[in-house]
Amino acid sequence: MLVDTHKQDPADAFAHLREGVLERLLTAQTMLPAGIRLLFVEGYRPLSLQREYFEEYADRLRAANPGWSSEEIHSAASRYVSPPDIAPHSAGAAVDFTLADADGHELDLGTRMNADPEESVGACYTHAPNISEEARANRKLLGTVLTAAGLVNYPPEWWHWSFGDRYWALLTGKPAAFYGPRELGSPS
Repeated sequence: MLVDTHKQDPADAFAHLREGVLERLLTAQTMLPAGIRLLFVEGYRPLSLQREYFEEYADRLRAANPGWSSEEIHSAASRYVSPPDIAPHSAGAAVDFTLADADGHELDLGTRMNADPEESVGACYTHAPNISEEARANRKLLGTVLTAAGLVNYPPEWWHWSFGDRYWALLTGKPAAFYGPRELGSPS
């Protein structure tokens, strides 16, 4: 597995993950063909940063849609950026990934990571029809190994995978999440 340090912060918070998530990622890496690596971009995100991302996107939607109510803005913003009170990244349970070759060059997955639905004309969705066959094959490979390792994908973001958070519990039929949002250094 390779690590992209673009999201690196002074405390290296971006690289923190719950143990159960890390174990599954290491398993997924072993399932990839020779010469292909998972490229880890971001794991843990402090609640303050999650709040900032959510509000920035909500502000963009508010500016583009002045007639929308607060509820409509919140709902639309929530499809792309998790509200801080339920954010899987702030639980250390979510990971943003792409694929790379052995030299660290990213493979084509159809959009840049973190492309929003408006910018990508929906190509950020995992099963978007408006991507190349190569990107579709790479997304399928990424999905196959991560699903086999026990992670679930958030469909509006091909790069976003999680284990043990609320969304994972919902999709897998578990009665509750293993992990919830917390600040680094606080008890689980």
